[in-house]
Amino acid sequence: MPGWVERLWYGASRWRWLLWPLSLVFLAGVVSRRAAYRLGLFRVQRVPLPVVVVGNLTVGGSGKTPLVLWLLAALAARGIRAGVVSRGYGGRPQLQPRLVDPADRAADVGDEPLLIARRSGAPVVVCRARAAAVRRLAEEGVVLAISDDGLQHYAMPRAVELAVVDGERGLGNGLCLPAGPLREPPPRLGEVDAVVVNGGRTLPPGLPLARTLRMRLVPGALQPLGGGTPRALDTLEGVTVHAVAGIGHPQRFFRLLADLGARVIAHPLPDHAPLRREDVEFPDAHPVIMTEKDAVRCEGWTGSGVWWLPVEADIAEMQADALLERLLLGTGLAREVNSGR
Repeated sequence: MPGWVERLWYGASRWRWLLWPLSLVFLAGVVSRRAAYRLGLFRVQRVPLPVVVVGNLTVGGSGKTPLVLWLLAALAARGIRAGVVSRGYGGRPQLQPRLVDPADRAADVGDEPLLIARRSGAPVVVCRARAAAVRRLAEEGVVLAISDDGLQHYAMPRAVELAVVDGERGLGNGLCLPAGPLREPPPRLGEVDAVVVNGGRTLPPGLPLARTLRMRLVPGALQPLGGGTPRALDTLEGVTVHAVAGIGHPQRFFRLLADLGARVIAHPLPDHAPLRREDVEFPDAHPVIMTEKDAVRCEGWTGSGVWWLPVEADIAEMQADALLERLLLGTGLAREVNSGR
């Protein structure tokens, strides 16, 4: 996001108070819309699968996709076959449900759905109407749907809600759009089943501590764009690199590379932005490193010196077990696990 927006939402800018009246209008709309669903004025659609929503309150990236991948793997380890539904941001709007093929292009189905399909092997369905996507997903023989984003998509029923919070930026200035980064007010976190804090050294204030757990992103070996031999992370020590990131919070990626010992020349891009070859071509010989989400948008590209960095979510064992138990109880799948299905 532009620097002035970053300062407005996450800094101490006084300009936010000029936009505060508009935030009140936005908040009134949010509250009214949710009340309409609760009162039955807007219809919640029926779906044949229990749905776990992985969402957030803030605009921009918070770490939802790594958590979705972690959930898919953790559930599979317990014998639960799950799939994913997504709106498909960054791709062409899908008016009808479309099952993502790993051979698809990010420009068609969206970068995050394609990343999830390729990394997990789980069925992923994209559609603007997520309830329709869940119905299509049920045809793939899964017993659980995970919605990548969609916390505010109330037309889709949900059995469990997980909210991801950026541990470094928290909830920003605590205001709703446009004065702040929030799509719903902070008390909404008190209603979700669990809050997952991604990174950061301390917990942001205002979270429901009894239902809050910590997650961190662990990087893997660098992968060459176009295929080849991976590169160990310890080879970055003292190396100057061009870091390219078209994600919601690119500074997190730049900081991760710096923590690995690299000297980072940062090249932030808008979230989901299409990459051009000139975005990764520089007049020097320094290696170029991008996120995995960016790499799926570079289909068919070749060339030496360009790498992407995979990351995986890591949750402490006791908190992971508690989260999964809460999820299985909320979706009614605990009996399936206990019966050994």
